[in-house]
Amino acid sequence: MKIALFGATGMVGTRFAAEATARGHEVTGLSRSTGGDLADPAAVRDAAASHDVIVSATGPSRTGAPHQEWLDAVATLIANAGDARVLFVGGAGSLLTPDGTRLLDTDDFPEEYKAEATSGAAALDLFRAAPDSLDWTFVSPAPVIAPGERTGSYATSLDTPAGDFISAEDYAVVLVDEIEQPQHRRQRFSAATA
Repeated sequence: MKIALFGATGMVGTRFAAEATARGHEVTGLSRSTGGDLADPAAVRDAAASHDVIVSATGPSRTGAPHQEWLDAVATLIANAGDARVLFVGGAGSLLTPDGTRLLDTDDFPEEYKAEATSGAAALDLFRAAPDSLDWTFVSPAPVIAPGERTGSYATSLDTPAGDFISAEDYAVVLVDEIEQPQHRRQRFSAATA
């Protein structure tokens, strides 16, 4: 399968590219420096026209810059993906507690991640409002994601955390598994290392 990967140089993007390539998929890493800006409608349309799947492993600024630019880029992706399937690397902040409260709205949610989590939740809202023709999946990791071991064993859930932790390597497995055998079309789901 041909996969266009926006955000190929980050923690998730590099591991996703390695996992997908190891399974025989053709991955094209796209970044602003290579003319693959997610905010550029033409770049998204070109990626969609020449690939089966678009994966976005991008995120809002962590340097204090406004997040609207990233949200505008997500809207550009949604508007220009055409017939390509879209897998979106989301955050955990929009996942729900058993009483229906978003994690980012709980008292113990880390303040330093609140702005990023709020923007991630807004991105999920954009996908949920997308036209019915868009084939999308929004994948939220467990609340803690970090480099670690590839176990290949994970649990999933829809809008609540499937567990507390997932390694970036197992998250890459989740993403490629969802591409190879779609289980969550036009849905958000979450995964944690089992």
